[in-house]
Amino acid sequence: MTIKLGMVMDPIDSVKTYKDSSFAMLLAAQKRGWELNYMEMEDLYVLNGEAYGRMKTLSVEDKLTDFYEFHDSYDRPLSDLDVIIQRKDPPFDMEYVYSTYILELAETKGTLIVNKPQSLRDANEKMFTAVFPQTGPPTLITRNAAQIKEFLSEHRDIIIKPLDMMGGSSIFRIGAGSPNINVIIETLTDQGETFTMVQRYIPDVVKTGDKRILLIDGEPNGYALARMPTEGETRANMAAGGKGIAVEMTKRDHWLAGQIGPKLKEMGLIFVGLDVIGDYVTEINVTSPTGIREVDEQKGTDIAGLLMDAIEKKVKK
Repeated sequence: MTIKLGMVMDPIDSVKTYKDSSFAMLLAAQKRGWELNYMEMEDLYVLNGEAYGRMKTLSVEDKLTDFYEFHDSYDRPLSDLDVIIQRKDPPFDMEYVYSTYILELAETKGTLIVNKPQSLRDANEKMFTAVFPQTGPPTLITRNAAQIKEFLSEHRDIIIKPLDMMGGSSIFRIGAGSPNINVIIETLTDQGETFTMVQRYIPDVVKTGDKRILLIDGEPNGYALARMPTEGETRANMAAGGKGIAVEMTKRDHWLAGQIGPKLKEMGLIFVGLDVIGDYVTEINVTSPTGIREVDEQKGTDIAGLLMDAIEKKVKK
């Protein structure tokens, strides 16, 4: 079966192929003989109630440079495609929300969207952890400075971060007595106008890293990518300089995945990354989780291939 795949992503010429999960997906789909159709978010539009995309067919090679080639270019109804993978990176702003509405129009006509547009809107990567309180550290979501200070007074060492960013952007660690408490809170809450997430700091991040566990249709593959922070750095994100080491999932990791996985499957969240520090899930990444290439290289897995297998089963249904 030749599947017509659409990929909505950030500009492909900015991709670092050795670590880009979207590129891994394109390679896996091409290996299966699927038709690859490339789009950026600005290529999506609606005309008279029909969702369209300005698409380019493309081919890819597993190289560091000159790794893609565009072929035909055309406008085409999104519903002509069998599956569309939405891989646009956050920020999750209103433009992103509008894109989910457009993709949802194609979904109503039978196109599989990975991940499901409604669930992308419903499952904010920080807020969604509140659905599974048994898996997370002590957490506060608020825009109230007094509540944040009270939380800090109780836990003594906290992490504060925005709800709509990625890659470690604007994440701060605050200890009791920090001279910058007020300015950090004022900045992240925009003087009390913006909700923010506050969590108890988990010191295990220094020893075991911030682990990324990838789930396909609710199931993990047995490995996690432990992202280790550099010396003097609180954040372990790869975008913030963290080093990724593939490790076997622990018994606790499997338990955490088992608590969350069934709900992800129910919501049509087919490809998701759990961020785990120590014994706790700190975020649930549904927009564009990464880590495929690092785990595949270190453990000989084929995570993108497993994802394409899951997609093919759903398309055939």
